[in-house]
Amino acid sequence: MNRLNLITTSPEQTQSLGSCIGRLAQGNDTYLLIGNLGAGKTCLVQGIAFGLGVKEYACSPSFMIAREYRGRLQLNHLDLYRLDHIEEIADLGIEEYFNVDSVCAIEWAEKGGNILPGDTLTAHLEYVSENKRKIIFEAHGRRYTELLKQLADNLKKDAEGKWNFL
Repeated sequence: MNRLNLITTSPEQTQSLGSCIGRLAQGNDTYLLIGNLGAGKTCLVQGIAFGLGVKEYACSPSFMIAREYRGRLQLNHLDLYRLDHIEEIADLGIEEYFNVDSVCAIEWAEKGGNILPGDTLTAHLEYVSENKRKIIFEAHGRRYTELLKQLADNLKKDAEGKWNFL
């Protein structure tokens, strides 16, 4: 499975989706989040943090560029929104955030270009209405193809049946 399309109907459901991803996360995972302001990128990362067992609330790192959270694996939460040139991103030493002991979630990842790893899980988030978001996941690489399959299987087994697949 290389693609999974969903609709979430609340910030809490977007966080719940992220939590499922966090529970499936492995060291060296990289998640690229793409979407306009208010599309739900930070909500998804908050859920990933919950799924990793992070005790503190994950905030948007827009003004700091990067935040690190400790859980089952370290979560490196990056936000490239305030960076305008690929050189600025390269100067961050971003490659240091990609390692076997951590998971990396990058908001505004489209700004990262070829500096970012090729094998990733990309989430395209789209604002549909006040509480509704369309999320399209794309797997790039064998690890993420398997992750998407596991995610879809877990969501389909959810006893509440609250997931809207497209």
